[in-house]
Amino acid sequence: MKFYALLFLSVFVVSSIYGQQSPAPEQNPQVLLAQSAPPKAPAVTSIEGSGTKDSVARGRTTTTPSTTTSPSITLLKQIEDGGWAIIVLALLSVVMVMMVIVYFFSLRRGSIVSPQYLNTAEVLLKKRDYLGLLAISNRHTETVAQVIRLTLDFATKNPTANYEVVREIAETAAGAHAAALQHRPVYLADIGMLAPMIGLLGTVFGIISSFSDLATGDARDAGLAGGVSAALVATAGGLILGIVSMFFYALFRNRVQTLISDLEVATAQILALIAINYEKKRESSKTAKEESL
Repeated sequence: MKFYALLFLSVFVVSSIYGQQSPAPEQNPQVLLAQSAPPKAPAVTSIEGSGTKDSVARGRTTTTPSTTTSPSITLLKQIEDGGWAIIVLALLSVVMVMMVIVYFFSLRRGSIVSPQYLNTAEVLLKKRDYLGLLAISNRHTETVAQVIRLTLDFATKNPTANYEVVREIAETAAGAHAAALQHRPVYLADIGMLAPMIGLLGTVFGIISSFSDLATGDARDAGLAGGVSAALVATAGGLILGIVSMFFYALFRNRVQTLISDLEVATAQILALIAINYEKKRESSKTAKEESL
């Protein structure tokens, strides 16, 4: 009996001790790490006027350097840095634009040969009205009218001259006007050749100045690069002006060749009518001589 009483007593004591020490519930390891981590410092302070921002975290201060932007280089600034060569090129460009405008209005078929004048001249020459055609030629400004005016002026002042002399006068006047027309676009070609040379000369002077500053110690590598870049603007401006001038020269040169061909055709047509009149005049004079005999 004593043995069973001691056994029950020991079981009761052990169960009471085990019931008081219950096991703790299982927890997630991530939650444990989050609970064990120290709180973050939320303060971020910025100091105005210093050009930098200071961020404070966990008792340590970090400094972010300020970023500086380089000044933008505009087209106007580059042109201003071109120097004296840009001024000369600007003047040449003004002259080139004026020439192009004048040639567009003057180098056209209506100013060389007009169908109205040719029809009137044909009608008057068939009537052998030289004085009437001479008066009309004085009122017209076409090139063919000026050629016919010189020819008829010589023919009326020298009635005894033969047709070969009159034809030579007409061909000489037409050749002079053709040479003048052919020479007019040459000024654009001159500008096209001079502009790149002027730009290159301005670039050479700019490079010489930049290297002189470098030799005296007044310029660094960046300053030398900026000086050479500004000097090359003159070359670029000269090339642009030269290309544009040569383009318009080629355009007007082809137009002048067409106008010269029209002038030669119109002059030959009028000379043919004059030759018919001279032939009739010669036949009539021969008939008059035969009748007198």
